[in-house]
Amino acid sequence: MVAPSPLHLFKNAGAHVIPPATKTWRRSSPLSLLADRCASMRQLKQVHAQMVVRGRIHDNYASSRLISFAALSPSGDLRYALTLFQQTREPNSFMWNTLIRALAEGPTPSDAVDLYVKMQAMGFAPGRHTFPFLLKGCINCHSLSTGRQVHSQAQKRGLDADVYVVNNLIRSYGSGGQMAEARKLFDEAPDRNLIVWTTMVSAYAQNSRSDEALLLFDEMVAAGLEPSGATLSAVLSACARAGGLTAGERVHAYMEEKGVAVGVVLGTALLDMYAKNGAVSTARDLFDRMPERNIATWNAMICGLARHGRADEALRLFRELEEEVTVAPNDVTFVGVLSACCHAGLLEAGRGIFLSMRRDYGVEPKLEHCGCMVDLLGRSGRLAEAEDLISTMKWEADVVVLGALLAACQRHGNVDVAERVVRRILDLEPHNHGVYVVLSNMYAEAGIWEQVELMRKTMVEGGLRKVPAWSCVDDDKN
Repeated sequence: MVAPSPLHLFKNAGAHVIPPATKTWRRSSPLSLLADRCASMRQLKQVHAQMVVRGRIHDNYASSRLISFAALSPSGDLRYALTLFQQTREPNSFMWNTLIRALAEGPTPSDAVDLYVKMQAMGFAPGRHTFPFLLKGCINCHSLSTGRQVHSQAQKRGLDADVYVVNNLIRSYGSGGQMAEARKLFDEAPDRNLIVWTTMVSAYAQNSRSDEALLLFDEMVAAGLEPSGATLSAVLSACARAGGLTAGERVHAYMEEKGVAVGVVLGTALLDMYAKNGAVSTARDLFDRMPERNIATWNAMICGLARHGRADEALRLFRELEEEVTVAPNDVTFVGVLSACCHAGLLEAGRGIFLSMRRDYGVEPKLEHCGCMVDLLGRSGRLAEAEDLISTMKWEADVVVLGALLAACQRHGNVDVAERVVRRILDLEPHNHGVYVVLSNMYAEAGIWEQVELMRKTMVEGGLRKVPAWSCVDDDKN
């Protein structure tokens, strides 16, 4: 059952939250100081109770600290923060912004937008801190149209030139793939600090416009700005996506020339760039020399080895990871190592790793893991077992998974299974030309000529088109 949105607490908010009054607390009480030092919800609730008993519940500073801790701390309780806010007599802009920020980063980021609407309806004006949090909510709920409306709201209030608002507007348009608009904001920004430059570089990299990301990085350096770790990570990501080994090496040389400290984040970005560009030995050398590694580091190396056919090394590295105390494999790790097993035809190793996911690590297999196993079983001739896995897995098989099994049927000449797989693919994509071609070829190889003619007739009469890349399992994860 899906938990109800915490904003149901505001269903009748207008009747409970009292508009701002003239009276405010000028000095903080000892309870206010205690509220600012809370380390757990238990302590916070004790302070809250004392505030109620002593009649200090309407001390806005103390209330804002209670709301901030409950809403934003890792051990907090957002529903409790919303309840506190509902009971606040004189809510201030800090409280509104705190809750918009918390909701934007929560499981239902659209709630941040809903709260913003309520904020305006109750006569509270948003400020320069409101819009960055609100735009983050739009980004996290993948709502470009809402982001445009927020942009309009910021323009009406004369805040669209604020550097932090501009930065988040660029990020919003970039995450929605609207690079024409994002670049216009960047070019027209009156104050372009390092954060804005980095956001624009990242937007290009994330939208697979790596050449533009690299050009902008060069412009930034030429303008005299010193790139941050986040900037360098973004440009290295662009090099990894573009197959730009030469550009990536140039960035690496720049880092060494400037004496940039290479921690776990930048080290992982460098390693990933080299691995994706085929310089696997260089990537492995970086990996071995890194004093600290997180799971992203291990994943980049394992997936890089698997992608370039070094399955035995990928498996050995996975076994090393299993011995680590502070780092555990995650779902991306298993995609990489299962892909390695698949490409090398290591059925028993792959089967054991697949079974260990849930049993040993509590990682629930996803569609891509099942797809790797279907491909591995199919390549090994275990078509019945692969078909059983598809029928019993939690996820509905997509065309990629079914296409892997169909390719295995073609490889092993199993017409019976192929016919069933084709029916399932056509349920998903009725006009898929490719499956008819595969099945027709299989009938021809088996000498079933009447079915060949039937396939050709069906294709001509149906005007079917070929759907590309349906038989490929994509293991390009990082």
